[in-house]
Formats: sequence, structure tokens, C-alpha cells
Amino acid sequence: MQELYDIRGLHEECGVFGIYGVHDAATLTYYALHALQHRGQEGCGIVCVDEGGRFNHVKGEGLVTEVFKESNLASLKGEMAIGHVRYSTAGGGGLMNVQPFVFHHNTGDFALAHNGNLVNSKQLIRYLENKGSLFHSTSDSEILAHLIKKETDNRHRIHAIVDALNMIEGAFAFLIMTANRIYVCRDKYGLRPLSIGRLNGGWVVSSETCAFDTIGAEFVRDVLPGEVVTIDHHGLRSTDYSQFKRYHMCAMEYIYFARPDSDIEGRNVHAFRKETGRLLYRESPAEADIVIGVPDSSLSAAMGYSEESGIPYEMGLIKNKYIGRTFIQPSQSLREKGVRMKLSAVRSIVNGKRVVLIDDSVVRGTTSRRIVRLLKEAGATEVHVRIASPPITHPCFYGVDISTYEELLCAHHTLDQVQKMIGADSLRFLSQEALFAAAAGRNELCLACFSGKYPTALYQSVEEANKDGKF
Repeated sequence: MQELYDIRGLHEECGVFGIYGVHDAATLTYYALHALQHRGQEGCGIVCVDEGGRFNHVKGEGLVTEVFKESNLASLKGEMAIGHVRYSTAGGGGLMNVQPFVFHHNTGDFALAHNGNLVNSKQLIRYLENKGSLFHSTSDSEILAHLIKKETDNRHRIHAIVDALNMIEGAFAFLIMTANRIYVCRDKYGLRPLSIGRLNGGWVVSSETCAFDTIGAEFVRDVLPGEVVTIDHHGLRSTDYSQFKRYHMCAMEYIYFARPDSDIEGRNVHAFRKETGRLLYRESPAEADIVIGVPDSSLSAAMGYSEESGIPYEMGLIKNKYIGRTFIQPSQSLREKGVRMKLSAVRSIVNGKRVVLIDDSVVRGTTSRRIVRLLKEAGATEVHVRIASPPITHPCFYGVDISTYEELLCAHHTLDQVQKMIGADSLRFLSQEALFAAAAGRNELCLACFSGKYPTALYQSVEEANKDGKF
């Protein structure tokens, strides 16, 4: 299992989807979660509110097709629902951490789904436990629910939500569903994407716009940093919980996580990646016979590199899409063949060729090393590796599973050393400046994993990452 995990390289922990005022909301949420499956494959769930204001939910560990069946979807009645797909980061895995969470309270039940990671979670948990809170999961997502309910006065819920959001720090896109409405919340740094769409007279909200296309919804706008959008029978109402607003979208959303058919803050992901490929050639040309991209997230960049260089683009690597999530490798010898089960080189294409291999990033180096070896064993005479992002040298504390320096190859080695370790004939990375250019000239992105410049305070995260004395 670990071998196949290494082949993928990076995980973003989850995606969220919400729908209000649309018939058969749960089924539409099911299809939307299919579109967001790339954002989380360990667990998923849907919570629906019926006409009587009752909360019904189905959730489980596994893929969307494994958890949801026609029989359990039929139990989710109503025109309002929220859904979630997840990888585990903060708090780990297990069914107790699968979202959305449902909370029961004498002031009204509510459900919650979260994409992101809170960097001050330990301090908040200690604060809440001292005030009598009992946590039912080990996920930092549960913190917001306790903060909302820590004071049971007669204020409108939006005021409690605003107060709670001002106590948390980090990256987040929260959906909070009550019996009558959905609250949509995005962090003030703009680290995680969140968009609103229109469907059949109702409203939809999603981590990525690709889910809108799947269900036939029309994109309306992005949720702004520091904004809470209330969706109910009045339509959309906006509340700013913070006047501090930045647009530090995680660059890895564009580089790796998001689907190519999604638009993030006005920039199509495929177009962004293709432009990074063009810029990568301008910065780091290579003499070669063919250009190959690592499926699937690097194909757009490979197309751009090919177009800019005039070197033909070829499908030299094939990804097996039918390797199961729980694929078993019972012996070490079979584990070593894991990469061949996931990826295979097209020998007749690469044999005798000088290859430019385009990949989106280098994390642990395991994947790059194995793919270079695959291509050379298939007869490639040279493999020149070009990475469509800068070297990842710092941990991420905002929901990406690179939380320590120990696992980052480029944090400990020079460019020449990394090149030798992965077996490439040459190795070059894209510059940080090129990322801003590829994002249509925007001047804000979160590049913390490349630069070490974090947009938020880090709290306990520094201690967790500092296993090798880097801070």
C-alpha cells in the first residue's frame, strides 16, 4: 500500500460540496462528489435535511461508488445537502473522522464539512476542553462546531459563526448546514478554493467548478477570502468576518490538485499548467526527440513544453486507472513492481529516443526515480527531467500531506545531488516568478512549500516540522 501511495506523491485532504433548493439534492451531491473524487479517496459522506428538518446522513470509508448505493441514497430526502470527500491529514483516518459531521444541540442541529487545516488546533482544543467540550473525533474540523456553540445565548447564528471564524487560523473552506440554510465560509487568506453556482433555481457550492459542469450548474462567483455567504430562501447574503483579505491561493491547486477542467479564481487549471510548460522550456530548454508527461497532472505542462520547443509530444507513459485503492502487494518483490502496475512505458515510443520527462513536482523523489528507470529500461537513451514547479523545500501546514522536512528530498540535497539520486541526465525546475506569470500575472499565491514564507502564523506546526532542526 505504501508503494502505491508513494507513486502518487502528494495528497490534498478533501473536497466539499453543498446544494440548496434543488430537487433530489442527495443524488446531485453524489454526482458532484464523483467529480471531486481526486481530492479525497479515503472516505466520503452526504448529509441531507428533509422537509421536517430532520438530518439524515450516509458516510463511510472508501470511494464514492463504494460508499453510496441506490438503497442508501434513497434514504436521503430533501432539497438541501452537503457532501465531502477526504484524505486524512490532521487527526488521521478512521470512520469517526469521515465528514460531514452532524451535531445535535437544543438550539438546533447542524452539519459541517471542511476542506483545509487549522494551524492553531491544539491551542483551541485545550481551550474548549477546559470549557467542558468533549470531542468525538480527532479531526480539527470539529473545532469550529464547538466554537460556534461555546456560548448558547440568543444571538443569531451568523454572529456566533463570525466569532468562531475569528478564533481559528489556517486554511479552510467550511460548509455549515442548519435546518433552513447553508453557511459558506472561506479563510481570510484565500488559501483554499470555493465557488458558488446556480442550478434549477437553487444554489450549489463546490471546492472546484468541475463539479458544476458534471451536474449542469452555472458558475456565479467565487466565495471571497474572509467571507461568509448565507444561502436560504432569501437567496445569497454576504457577511465579512474579517476585513483582512488576501488572495494567497495554494499554488499546488493549480500545479497538481485541481482537475484540469476547473477554473480557480478566473484562471483555468489546464491553461495554467500549459503555460508553465511553455515557461519551463524558455527557462530550461533541452535537446531531445520527444516530450512525455507523467499522467495525469503533468500532461498539460508537457503539451505546453512541446508546443514552445517544437519537440513532438508523445504518450510514452500509460497510467493503469484500475489499480484498486486497497491493492495488496503481499511480498517485497511484488512491491518493487508496484510502479509497473501503476505506470508503464510504451517501449516502441521511447526506445532509442532522447526523452524530456515533464512532471509537476518532486516530493520524496521515489516516483521520479522509478519513472526515469522505467523509461531507460524501455530503451530511452537520455531522460531529461523538467519539473513544472520550483523545488519543494518546506513543509505545508495548510492541508497537504508534507508536514515535515524529513520527507522532502529537495530540502536536504542540491540540484546535482537530486539529479543523480533520480538517475536523470539533467534536471531543472520552474522558477517561482514563472508561477505568477502562468497565473495570468496575479501577484499573490501561497508559495510556502517552495519559499518557506508562510502567510499565517504557524503555532504548534513549527514544532511538528522541526524534527531535523530546520527552524
